[in-house]
Amino acid sequence: MYQCVAEVLRCEAVNEFVYLVELELPEAVDYIPGQYLLAVMGERDQRPFSIASTPADGQRVVLHIGASPDNPYAWEVLEHIRSHGELNISLPHGEAGYDPDRQRPLLLIAGGTGFSYTWSILQAHLARESEQPVTLFWGVRQASDLYMHQQLTTLASQYGHFEYIPVLEKQDDADWVGHQGLVLNAVTDHVDDIARYDVYIAGRFEMVRVARDTFHALGLPKQQLFGDALSFI
Repeated sequence: MYQCVAEVLRCEAVNEFVYLVELELPEAVDYIPGQYLLAVMGERDQRPFSIASTPADGQRVVLHIGASPDNPYAWEVLEHIRSHGELNISLPHGEAGYDPDRQRPLLLIAGGTGFSYTWSILQAHLARESEQPVTLFWGVRQASDLYMHQQLTTLASQYGHFEYIPVLEKQDDADWVGHQGLVLNAVTDHVDDIARYDVYIAGRFEMVRVARDTFHALGLPKQQLFGDALSFI
């Protein structure tokens, strides 16, 4: 385990509640795409955030932090980042990282800023020469929450084995022609045989719990479902 004080290179709001935070570590640290770091706020106060970058980024580590004043757990970390320009962190953590040796097609399922977990995995997967199919479902409340929508759309046009499926809970954009409703409903509507896939998922615990129960009932073996939330539900 590696602990250090990381310098804050960037803290940028990408919509009303999500901030992209770029940190620079004193040295590059080896980790698996899909793992997370802990923001060390005190001896017994360590708060997890998925790493949105990959080891290929070297000393640079990126976080996507969903924060608002009524959510002190994340907001206090963001305020510390802004006021101090540095963050005490510990990494890597997590047992739900990307395994490039597995041969099944991939399903990446994200709710809200759970996208950062799937984004790290997606980047690592697309960097390989493999044509192994990967599909990303990103469920959000409204179109403005798809803070990397254009970049993902571009990647889907560049990589024939990558499919991007954004899902809005509520229709707030008259021009929206994509999926609407719950992201898990979009998954089950789209996927004929989920047992063919390795599934990586991140989001609210309740969403992950429903996904686990639903997918297992549809025949997905436990060893083909990955997500750190699964250890807590």
